[in-house]
Amino acid sequence: MTDDNRVLAPAPPADGSKPKGPASYFPSIEKTYGKPIQEWLDLTADRLASGEPHMQVVTWLKTEHGLGHGHANAIVAYVKAKLAAS
Repeated sequence: MTDDNRVLAPAPPADGSKPKGPASYFPSIEKTYGKPIQEWLDLTADRLASGEPHMQVVTWLKTEHGLGHGHANAIVAYVKAKLAAS
């Protein structure tokens, strides 16, 4: 993991509202799979930075780590969007 491809987990909204978009899945992902979301973001950022396509990373999270499709896709979509914006 290099700092160039590190995507930090979002802070909870300051106004107490629920997160929107892919980040809305993050509390459930942490609860369901027992790892902090930052671990999933780091693993995913490494894969995407190495050139793996979106759906290949989704499949990897599902088969190697047991994530459901929606959770895996939310993580990959969030990381891709943050990497594209940086």
